[in-house]
Amino acid sequence: MLAHPIFDGFIRLFIGLLIAFAAIGLAGCNDKQVKKERSDRPVLVETVHYIAASPERSFVGTVRPRIETDIGFRVSGKVAKRLVEVGQTVEIDQPLALLDQTDLKLQTEQSEAEHRAAKGVLAQATASENRVRELRAKGWATEAQMDQAHAAADEARARFARAERSVDLTRNALSYASLIADTRGVITATLIDAGQVVAAGQPAFRVARFGEKEAVVAIPETLVGRAKQGEARVTLWSEPGKTYAAKLREIAPMADPATRTYLAKFLLPDADDRVSLGMTATLTLADSATDRVARLPLSALFNQGGASSIYVVDGSGQVTLKPVTVKAYETDHVVISGGVEEGAKVVVLGVQKLDPAERVRIVSSLSF
Repeated sequence: MLAHPIFDGFIRLFIGLLIAFAAIGLAGCNDKQVKKERSDRPVLVETVHYIAASPERSFVGTVRPRIETDIGFRVSGKVAKRLVEVGQTVEIDQPLALLDQTDLKLQTEQSEAEHRAAKGVLAQATASENRVRELRAKGWATEAQMDQAHAAADEARARFARAERSVDLTRNALSYASLIADTRGVITATLIDAGQVVAAGQPAFRVARFGEKEAVVAIPETLVGRAKQGEARVTLWSEPGKTYAAKLREIAPMADPATRTYLAKFLLPDADDRVSLGMTATLTLADSATDRVARLPLSALFNQGGASSIYVVDGSGQVTLKPVTVKAYETDHVVISGGVEEGAKVVVLGVQKLDPAERVRIVSSLSF
């Protein structure tokens, strides 16, 4: 059965209208989506991070004792026995080594014998002086005899005093045959051994006293001023997460002729038992008076003939133009010293096309 021509025309017209309305609806949806995408402009940002304008410098050093002393015998002789080893902890009055005491005992016995003889001579001279004095009082002795007896008694008293001092000295020398620790510490070096003949004062042991510890480092001449006036801290290789405050105690007045560096000693007042002598330490020097600055890409800077500014993005996607203080320009970066707070998100691309009324969408966040 054939359709009527007029009815067939209406159907075609109706289908055409439906297609047109559908196309208009799709176009409207696309326009809304485009507007929405345009309202959330994608931007690339970086985080502001302030650091010291003068970078910190680090040096490798060694933990040393505040006081390290070489000790030795006060008399000469042959070493009979060594009682301690390297690394051993010693206490006050602990024996460290002994000398052969044979000769020292003989000298002591000799001085004691001389002391007894001088004592007898003194007693005789004193008695003679008293008798002459009594005879002189009765007129039976002359003045010359009195002077002679008095002089002999004075000489006997002087010889007796000298004998007493000789006994004290030899007894002391005998006591010096035992080398005694005069402080609590640790033996860092042994310089003698049994059978060795040593002279008086010759170093026998090196003792590091317990107490303050210090980090010893070599400082280049360009950083001597920072070492004296800056802030220092120390970290140990054995304990990377722990930091110790350091204070300069001493710096060499003259540079080493080979390395052209100055030997510096930094006290570690907070060092505990975990800080052992000889440990490797890293000393970090920072300039306490330096400014804190942040480095941003040059593309982040917005300047149209006025003050330099940057766009900061908040959590809601709103951008705000903030003026900043430019400290210096570098090849690819600008150094700012203020104007935005630590951790702010800064737009780094396309700032010339941004509109503060627009909302943006962060597509990447890099930690600078």
